[in-house]
Amino acid sequence: MMKFIAALILTVLSGYASCLFLPWWSIAIAAFVIAFIIKQKPGWAFVSAFLGLFFLWAVLSYTISSNNAHVLASKISLLILKVKNVIALILLTGFIGGLVAGMAALSGSLLRKIIWSNKV
Repeated sequence: MMKFIAALILTVLSGYASCLFLPWWSIAIAAFVIAFIIKQKPGWAFVSAFLGLFFLWAVLSYTISSNNAHVLASKISLLILKVKNVIALILLTGFIGGLVAGMAALSGSLLRKIIWSNKV
């Protein structure tokens, strides 16, 4: 359980820091590296990265959107979702970030498993 929490916190911190200087997809690299370093089962690596980046991107998108009273987010949700629902757009944003990070963490965990199983 401690590895899960440590992986979750490290994924959030490294994902936030990497997005400050690098493109958005750098969260995948951060999640991959964290899952490769911290030994977890592949399913738990996916869940920890998914939850970490889901909450990070949801909170960041809500914060950014609330700075302009959700005007842009309501127009984008009307364009993409065909419904004027800001919360659904924020949850969709978090889901996409979580899915990208989760798949990267799953890849990192499986690569670690392959490398360590060949050495022993």
